[in-house]
Parts: sequence; structure tokens; C-alpha cells
Amino acid sequence: MKCKICGKGAQFGSNVSHSNRHTPRRWLPNVQRTTIVLDGKKTKINICTRCMRTQTKTAR
Repeated sequence: MKCKICGKGAQFGSNVSHSNRHTPRRWLPNVQRTTIVLDGKKTKINICTRCMRTQTKTAR
């Protein structure tokens, strides 16, 4: 998943155990499918919750 507004996507790294073994893992952003108004039209897009919060704050 990727945010259509800010472009936030998955990040990659490693789990590190107590014995310092590294195994690959991913951090996924909190991306939600929501309806927003773009250019006067309602559109369903995938956006992260940070952008969703910003959209709500600027709509006031």
C-alpha cells in the first residue's frame, strides 16, 4: 500500500533478537481507503491516516 497524497510506503529493516540475529521485516504505513473531494468530485483513494487527519483539519 502507498499513500496517494504524500507517497508514504513500506519501509524495510531487520528484527534483531537478543542473540543479535537479524531477520528481515517490513513496517507498513496505516493506509485507509477513504472518499475525499478532489477538484469538486468525490473520489475513493488510499491515503495514510496522517494525511486523513490533515484533510480533516484543513476542511474546517
